Amino acid sequence: MSARCVMVLGTSSGAGKSWLTTALCRHYARQGLKVAPFKAQNMSNNARVVASANGLGEIGSAQYFQALAARAEPDVRMNPLLLKPEADARSQVVLLGQVSQALSETPWHERSDKVWPQIAAALDELIEANDVVVIEGAGSPAEINLMDSDIVNLRVARHANARCLLVTDIDRGGAFAHLYGTWALLPPDDQKRIQGFVLNKFRGDASLLEPAPEMLEQLTGVRTVATLPMWWQHGLPEEDGVFDDRSRMSGPVTRTVAVVAYPRISNLDEFQPLRNVPGVRLRWARTPADLTALGTDDWVILPGSKHTSSDLAWLRQQGLDAGIASHAQRGGAVLGICGGLQMLGEALIDTHGIDGNAPGLGLLPLVTQFAADKKVTKTESAFARVHGPWAALSGVAVQGYEIHHGQTQAHPAMLAAGAVLHEVMPGLAWQSGNGLVLGTYLHGLLENPAVLQALFGAQVPTLESVLDGLADYIERHFAPGTLPGLIGPG
Repeated sequence: MSARCVMVLGTSSGAGKSWLTTALCRHYARQGLKVAPFKAQNMSNNARVVASANGLGEIGSAQYFQALAARAEPDVRMNPLLLKPEADARSQVVLLGQVSQALSETPWHERSDKVWPQIAAALDELIEANDVVVIEGAGSPAEINLMDSDIVNLRVARHANARCLLVTDIDRGGAFAHLYGTWALLPPDDQKRIQGFVLNKFRGDASLLEPAPEMLEQLTGVRTVATLPMWWQHGLPEEDGVFDDRSRMSGPVTRTVAVVAYPRISNLDEFQPLRNVPGVRLRWARTPADLTALGTDDWVILPGSKHTSSDLAWLRQQGLDAGIASHAQRGGAVLGICGGLQMLGEALIDTHGIDGNAPGLGLLPLVTQFAADKKVTKTESAFARVHGPWAALSGVAVQGYEIHHGQTQAHPAMLAAGAVLHEVMPGLAWQSGNGLVLGTYLHGLLENPAVLQALFGAQVPTLESVLDGLADYIERHFAPGTLPGLIGPG
């Protein structure tokens, strides 16, 4: 078996590469083909736990969802290199699912030659085992300052002999210039790989685009094969998990969920289901005013963090620490996940130089020590008796994943002094004595249908229906013959 390779390139980040790749995976899988996704290098703090040769490892969340769209078992070869930013000029490097300290300390431009053999081998294995491999690029293939060290765009397209689509975000303006400029900066042989232009996020009457697509084809020889209307509620998380917090729900708002948006925020994609719950409005919290406006029926969520101590310092600088405490004092619910759980405790202790030492917010009598080794695992468990606004979770079975260096336990001196702490999931979740504050290491909690049913009495669209909806969408809007042509002979 030797797969046909289809690659989605973009004129910029945020053009729509990830969701279009996901839609293509599901489209080709529905044709009865064996399909796999691939992205050589992803920079994201949103990761999932998947299979690897060594047991379990990490890949970017976007490739995880693409694998599910392809009806394939996600594994580390689908995203062999994952960069998880820890600071503006520093990232943790994950190669084939495992953290590589040596690569993390290697300068950017020296890294490509060291990792390309593993990237190429992973891609070759997927090509040999599938009918179709749908490849996602990164940023733009026309970043001429990076072409010599490229391992994710043109080098991959050449290695896979991929037929490419070039997608642009027309809502930003200048779409035809973006398409033409990107195409013009490519070497002539790579220009020939572009099989179609895609206009994404279009609002209005498509006939008003004429005669620009025809003029662009005269300049480049490349057809505009799809004009995709703006679609706010497709149901798939953004690649980086960052959601547009303008409300698009219908009906009255019964609960606002404010997610604290610190700089090294991670795993935001797990909150996507909340956007589909009737009556729930999802909002960012960046200032104390964003929290003082909340009522007692509203929630504050402290999400995961790639660098807990620095995000905790930022949170204090903004005055959000007092806002979170005040919300709980007023009777509002607070949920901390992974790094957010660690922040809710009394202290962070780091003897290995992993994250940093810091006092916590003091809302849970817990202490976290950072271990040298990262815990990466899939997890199934169940809640014991839960109290307060989270009481509906009592007895609910859940599944998710863990990715953390921290090891958290009760603060013995505080318990001896009379502090009350409920361990509501062994080694995974704890609750304050009054029941308002809940912290857990379990990512994916809110992706469990049973949890959403318990907390909201609501059912949200299944992931399968979302993925089928993406495929339906591109099948409606791509020019006839384009999708089979990308994997056809010739």
